[in-house]
Amino acid sequence: MAKTTGLQKGDKKLINAWAFYDWANSVYSLVISTAVFPIYYAGVTKEFESFKLTETIPFLGTDWNPETLMSYTIAFFMLIVAFISPILSGIADYTGNKLKFLKFFCLLGSLSIIGLYFFKDEATLWIGILLTITSGIGFWGSIVFYNAYLPEVAHPEQQDAVSAKGFIMGYIGSILLLIICLAMIMFYDTFGFETAGQATRITFIVVGVWWLGFAQVTYRKLPKNEHTRTPQKGYLTSGFKELGKVWTELKNYAQLRTFLISFFFFSVGVQTIIYMAGIFGSSELGLPDTNLIGAILLVQFVAIFGAFIFSRVSKAFGNLTALKVTIIIWGVVFL
Repeated sequence: MAKTTGLQKGDKKLINAWAFYDWANSVYSLVISTAVFPIYYAGVTKEFESFKLTETIPFLGTDWNPETLMSYTIAFFMLIVAFISPILSGIADYTGNKLKFLKFFCLLGSLSIIGLYFFKDEATLWIGILLTITSGIGFWGSIVFYNAYLPEVAHPEQQDAVSAKGFIMGYIGSILLLIICLAMIMFYDTFGFETAGQATRITFIVVGVWWLGFAQVTYRKLPKNEHTRTPQKGYLTSGFKELGKVWTELKNYAQLRTFLISFFFFSVGVQTIIYMAGIFGSSELGLPDTNLIGAILLVQFVAIFGAFIFSRVSKAFGNLTALKVTIIIWGVVFL
């Protein structure tokens, strides 16, 4: 028998609770992936003695350009996520315990972000790299199971609007926290910090606590289990079995295969820009940190209206038209 919270699909309270996870976790996307951490990483690595001498930094016995090292770090954890997500999704589908996986990855990501506080110099570079990997796995792993809940909280005709609501709440929450973090960094002495670097490291703790704390609101309302099955041959075997079923069915849907391949390349492009924009602006363009964060903040305000507008475009003209318009805009902007 499925355990529920007493809220039916389509219930406003259930939808709001689901969307609120975007409020909780989007601070990772903005503060950690795009704004504060990339700029902090670029600034800290440039102060390494090895960088001042050769413009490279040592890691795992090899000399790296700091931007290149971060690029490979991001690629590495995204590869891990791409490999484990289908398997974990299969396990969750079989056992009906999406909420447990969501909680695990949220905990992994939020605690990893808090741990970034200890990345402050050349001797602790390994902490920064390791926790960048684990926080990324935590974030994207949780997103897999968060998105999987959408069909359980909203009816098909509601899902576009509900998804847009999640994005809007995510933008608002992340903007609010970024403003707080920016104030802490710019006026660090007012907040009682010795340096801007120390204030920045404190913001990592704030982000982790924000994510983990507000996620509890979502946990209390989401269905606990759609069904409960204990695998006879182990969870991993069951996960691969469910994945095999999906792969077999996928062979009969040429359009779906094309979509998944296209989405892969689309997602890679978007995530590359998101993760590397802050480092590029700081290292290559030489923009002052406060100006760069301000520009990123402005983009988030625009994104709020974008999410709202495109939910209306999707409703009026269909998802495919909305997607085409979005991709055209991206292509024009980044030419």
